Amino acid sequence: SETSETVPNCPFIYVIRKDVDVYSQILRKLFNESHGIFIGLQRTEEELTGKSRKVNISSVGKSHRSLAGARCLIESHVLLVAAKDPSSGCQFSSQINTCMSFQLLWKPCQLVCVNESLLPAGPLLLHLLDWVRLHVCEVDSLSADVLGSENPSKHESFWNLVTILVLQGRLDEARQMLSKEADTSPTSAGMCRILGDLMRTMPILSPGNTQTLTELELKWQHWHEECERHLQDGTFAANPHLESLCKIMLGDEAALLEQKELLSNWYHFLVTRLLYSHPTVKPIDLHFYAQSSLDLFLGDESSPEPLDNILMAAFEFDIHQVIKECSIALSNWWFVAHLTDLLYHCRLLQAHNLYFGSNMREFLLLEYASGLFAHHSLWQLGVDYFDYCPELGRVSLELHIERIPLNTEQKALKVLRICEQRQMTEQVRSVCKILAMKAVRNNRLGSALSWSIRAKDAAFATLVSDRFLRDYCERGCFSDLDLIDNLGPAMMLSDRLTFLGKYREFHRLYGEKRFVDAASLLLSLMTSQIAPRSFWMTLLTDALPLLEQKQVIFSAEQTYELMRCLEDLTSGRPEHGEPDAQQLQDDDIEATKVEMLRLALARNLARAIVREGSLEGS
Repeated sequence: SETSETVPNCPFIYVIRKDVDVYSQILRKLFNESHGIFIGLQRTEEELTGKSRKVNISSVGKSHRSLAGARCLIESHVLLVAAKDPSSGCQFSSQINTCMSFQLLWKPCQLVCVNESLLPAGPLLLHLLDWVRLHVCEVDSLSADVLGSENPSKHESFWNLVTILVLQGRLDEARQMLSKEADTSPTSAGMCRILGDLMRTMPILSPGNTQTLTELELKWQHWHEECERHLQDGTFAANPHLESLCKIMLGDEAALLEQKELLSNWYHFLVTRLLYSHPTVKPIDLHFYAQSSLDLFLGDESSPEPLDNILMAAFEFDIHQVIKECSIALSNWWFVAHLTDLLYHCRLLQAHNLYFGSNMREFLLLEYASGLFAHHSLWQLGVDYFDYCPELGRVSLELHIERIPLNTEQKALKVLRICEQRQMTEQVRSVCKILAMKAVRNNRLGSALSWSIRAKDAAFATLVSDRFLRDYCERGCFSDLDLIDNLGPAMMLSDRLTFLGKYREFHRLYGEKRFVDAASLLLSLMTSQIAPRSFWMTLLTDALPLLEQKQVIFSAEQTYELMRCLEDLTSGRPEHGEPDAQQLQDDDIEATKVEMLRLALARNLARAIVREGSLEGS
């Protein structure tokens, strides 16, 4: 407590951000490409049945593994080398570790997709050998260095290379290297030939081999006894390197543990141990050998890492534990979400009677998709993941899509298209209202009206229509005529929008010199109460040119209606926010307009009465 009292306040502000891996430029490529594999699996899974379906599942697993492997690792290494500052180097190094973790875990976890009772013993070891060879790939660069030298057998790493090849079960390549030693060292030629023959005759179950496991075990036992006889007879005693290789091929644990540096990890030790001691290991026994290999390799020097726990769970074929350990250990949800989806399509989640059943797939996909929504562009991938979550996907998508910042109109249109495709009515309305508000703030009234109509928002359409009318009063003309002329049924969204459309129609009729139709429309706009009272004076002023025409346009009855409207406007019955009669009288301009209107109406009334009387008399 004494220390905490004397510690000064920290001058830094730490920004905590969720799902930081989505901001990694290397992992973003992984997320983008695996999205296509995920969508392809969802679309084709129901179309395929039986064997073809299993082949598809296997190819999907390989695709995910390759994505998590070579491409990301290569690009990460390039960026790591190119990084100038330590912070960038640390960042890219972290990305390399993440990619390596994905690549390391995918193969053993993919084996979980195959029921342990259906996985034959021989192919299990072949799968594990492929996995180790893929992950422990330094041997290829080492081989290039050794073979590229002037005298490979004298290269300082020659015996390390041969040992690694034997540890990985690449015996044909090891024999080729031994032949180079035999060519340059006559004293070792005989020993190299004998050891090479032992390598050549080692029984291995190849993919196209039809021999049974019993036959393989018999052949392997005879071969093992021959190796042991040569070792006991001291055939290789004169060359410690060859003797060590023979001990490795006998599966001698002490000899294997002497090569810890070349093995580099316990699972490499496990696979080599199985290859030379238990080549027909059954899936049910795999966990026993894995646990003992882990204990032997680590000893008391260190404790298992989180990745080790995941591998152990995979070797137990414990799907639930694999998913649990992955969720705890890995820095993002990419691996566990796609693995669980693969397990789901293999129909393995239900078989384990987990207390949350098949919903575990959906839960993990939802978590992964939520993380994608934290990125300014990857959110589009998250939409598709939500689509394939039948229970909570739509609700989650609605919640997340409302939080997307609509920085540009292009992005807003993408969001809008996604919402419209999924009939997300409320979200469509929300996006349109946001865009309409932005357009109003930028004085783009046409765009604002278009978005408010698309949102079917009557209140906002009324607001924008009022802005159009105010703009007309100030400028004397309409903007965005194409939009107003083509409102169609949309003008029925609100009374004010209807008035705007009809008022524009009045101007069009007037421009076409269809004065009678224009006069009838103008009068109906006033008498139907659809026009705002604040606009009545403008409408009456628009009637002046029609009243002054040589031809009588307004009938006596219509003229009386216009006179009544004028008197209503000036008789002291103002609405909220409108100028009252006294204000109108005090305004010289308005007073002049009123006098001109009264005079024009009186003259028109007289002309109309005379004309109508003449017509009746005739």
